[in-house]
Amino acid sequence: MMLSSRLGRRSYTTVTNQRKYLYHHSSGNASPTRSLGLRREDKSRWERRTALTPAAVQRLIHETGTDVYVQPSTKRIYSDADYKKAGAIVTEDLTPADIILGIKEVPSNALLENKSYVFFSHTHKGNAGNMPMLQSILDKNIRLMDYELMKDEHGKRLVAFGEFAGKAGMIDMLHGMGHRFLGMGYSTPFMYLGMAHGYSSLASARLALGHVGNLIEDQGTPDKFGPLVYAFTGDGNVAQGAMDVFKELPHEFIPAEDLHKVVNDKNPRLNKVYATHLKPQDYLAQKKDGQAMVSFEHYLHNPDQYHSQFHQKIAPYVNGVVTGGYWDNRYPRILSNEQLKSIQLQQQKGTIPQGKMMTLADIVCDVKGAFECLSHTTTIDDGFFYYDAINNKEHKNPEGAGIQVMGIDILPAELPVESSEHFSTKLYPYLKELIHPGKTSKDWSSSLRDSIIAEDGHLTSAHQNLTQHLSAASTKPQQQHKEKKTVLLLGSGMVAGPLVNHLTKRSDVNMVVASNMLQEAQALVANKDNAQAVPLDISNETELTTMISNADVVVSFVPAFLHANVAKLCVQQRKHMVTASYVSPEMQHLDQGAKDADVLIMNEVGLDPGIDHMSAMKIIDEAKHQGKKIRSFVSWCGGLPAPEASNVPLGYKFSWSPRGVLTASGNDALYWANGKEHAIAGDDLLKFHFPTIRTAYTGFVFEGLANRNSLGYADIYGLGDLKDMDTMFRGTLRYQGYSDLLYALKQLGFLDLKQELTCNSWDQYFDQILGKAQGRQDLAKRLGLKEEETMMDNVTSSLAFLTQKLDAIPFPTSNNTKALDLFSSLLTHQLAYQAGEKDMVAMHHEFGIESSTGQKYGQEGETAMAKTVGLPAAMVTELVLDRHISDRGVLRPIKPEVYLPVLDQLEAHGVGFVEQVKPDQAVRLDATGSGIWH
Repeated sequence: MMLSSRLGRRSYTTVTNQRKYLYHHSSGNASPTRSLGLRREDKSRWERRTALTPAAVQRLIHETGTDVYVQPSTKRIYSDADYKKAGAIVTEDLTPADIILGIKEVPSNALLENKSYVFFSHTHKGNAGNMPMLQSILDKNIRLMDYELMKDEHGKRLVAFGEFAGKAGMIDMLHGMGHRFLGMGYSTPFMYLGMAHGYSSLASARLALGHVGNLIEDQGTPDKFGPLVYAFTGDGNVAQGAMDVFKELPHEFIPAEDLHKVVNDKNPRLNKVYATHLKPQDYLAQKKDGQAMVSFEHYLHNPDQYHSQFHQKIAPYVNGVVTGGYWDNRYPRILSNEQLKSIQLQQQKGTIPQGKMMTLADIVCDVKGAFECLSHTTTIDDGFFYYDAINNKEHKNPEGAGIQVMGIDILPAELPVESSEHFSTKLYPYLKELIHPGKTSKDWSSSLRDSIIAEDGHLTSAHQNLTQHLSAASTKPQQQHKEKKTVLLLGSGMVAGPLVNHLTKRSDVNMVVASNMLQEAQALVANKDNAQAVPLDISNETELTTMISNADVVVSFVPAFLHANVAKLCVQQRKHMVTASYVSPEMQHLDQGAKDADVLIMNEVGLDPGIDHMSAMKIIDEAKHQGKKIRSFVSWCGGLPAPEASNVPLGYKFSWSPRGVLTASGNDALYWANGKEHAIAGDDLLKFHFPTIRTAYTGFVFEGLANRNSLGYADIYGLGDLKDMDTMFRGTLRYQGYSDLLYALKQLGFLDLKQELTCNSWDQYFDQILGKAQGRQDLAKRLGLKEEETMMDNVTSSLAFLTQKLDAIPFPTSNNTKALDLFSSLLTHQLAYQAGEKDMVAMHHEFGIESSTGQKYGQEGETAMAKTVGLPAAMVTELVLDRHISDRGVLRPIKPEVYLPVLDQLEAHGVGFVEQVKPDQAVRLDATGSGIWH
């Protein structure tokens, strides 16, 4: 593909509010198989694995015709695009799926009722921390299947990540030893090895290991420590995976009985490393007489008759230990802290060399288990601690005394590609059995049946013992998930309907709609069992505070100037709030107070602002991740009548409050164009509009207005210094002719917010605005136009339209009203949508993107949007309810945790994105501010 040296553009242009479904499923040819869902992993930021790769998804769809739904994720090792290409439906909503796959535990509030879930639940041993989740699974009538219990007839696990835990654990251990040796004053080849997650693939890690191996062969290991020796426990996948990686180094395996010979060799070979693969009989002996193990079977049946001699037979000769064997509290510890203390005391005396028992990599992560010194698990980004057994003290100093301990509990996540491919391959045959339409759980193979922990609201017979653990757990979490969450909606205007409809579909939500227009609110909640309408006096702070205190989340759709007061009360009552309006200075002032109160005040989650931010940030973040620089950004957005409904004055109809639209036409504007700052005073905004705006659809003839202060969005969007950009501009789209006509009406006085009018009828209103003489000649004189100008035709015809059937329009009851307020009331009736008419939203983004090499190019795409204020606000409200947004304070929807799920859900409602590179497009704004678009 040729890349142009000129800046290009990416555009989003929308069509009417009719739904456009991206994924069509014919009911006549519906797939007979059960459908699958693949959930996004959210337990750890390091979790990039998946239970099913795109290749497996493609194969499954091809072979069975099933539907596969995939939750979007920006950190999963395979992209959403990979799954889409494979034929999956990428969507936030997994409710269409019959069976949902994951890896780690699922939060209770994310569990969907009446589904089958398959994941590592860590419940079958009665883990107390996971009992509330298990209770929720029972309450929600979920079938729970655990990978850990999928075994063959010999009891061997069928699907597991153990091999890759071993591989990653071995890499991490060697990395850690490099730092430990450095802390002891020695540079070793291990310093050139990173943690496993630092490599793009296992193959890359192996190359690095090969380099370390070459250095060992060429330079050897430090002679002070003699030959380096490693001990491996266990015979399963974990141990095999660790040893597989270890074998990338120049090595030799020796039996345990030869350890002392190698270590005490007077002429040690330091250009390789040694290992021993331990058997239990190598370090276990009978308690009564210290004799060798009778047999392994005898040990398994009589573990209490044995004790460990590891501290005497093994520890004095090995530098590192890698655990891969099963252990539970029936069996003797391999090494207690008291035994470790004796080793460290001998090292102080010099009877055991320094460097022996220097590192433990407990890959199976048995906390205070086979090796008692593992007091807690560690994390990928903080994988090691040190234990000084002599002083019974843990610390983080690589130069301090003690053993280095690693207990990372999600090691396979460090090798997400290979882990996922392996796991997916192993799981695939059982998925085909699960989705088979003719089989119930009774017909499944024993491998699947035996993995079921819960079904039909009850524990299965093999897991009845968990009842006592459920009973022991607090009943409070079990009750909490059943309690409904209350959403308080303040306001019942035109954009409230989609929000109410969306949120009341949830059985765990109770909706309260508070409005000064009670009948309007009652219409919104009609036929909704989980919603109610109540009267609202926004000026009654006591009443408003009581409402807010009884809510879990407050959605404010009141006039924009009232949001800050609502937010102040939300902060006082420690309640989260969502609004579609801009962040005002008064709102921003509440930021620190909201953070201190652990409150989220999410603003700008409508269309503009809202979807414009989210769609823009998705592209900006993608460009940043690719090392590219945004050099220009231009965004246009507008809510308009569909073309067939636009044959009215202004080419405009109102689907929300006209007052907000009219006052916006008088806002000051600032923007950056061609490397310079430009300002337009509010009084001149309509005059200095942009007469021609081109989008992806040439059939639409748009003009534009600069939208408020664009400069701050360079910082908000994280685009860097404005001086490094060519353009930073946000604008409002209208049909051509809107600005000139509205400017003329403003000159005549219809938009006046200063002078109070005293009138009791529409006739008196027009008389006071226009004066007694309202002929064409007088109007032309007032507007500074010639009578024959086309603009005069527009003005006179518009006034004729606006003054028709005035007797049928109720006049506001107040006698003292500003001109703009009365004009807003008039337009509500005269420019209203009629039955069957459609509205339209148009959004158009243009980016100038520069690659890291200095090449510049653009991207283009298009999308259809509907219900673009209420739905995004509802979706963000859900994210707040379900605790998916961790940030606090006064925020905008510019983080992936917000915009990705919302954009995905909008796609499910018929809004899709199509992207392509379109070179050789230039973005320029005329420096005068009067506006030309090239």
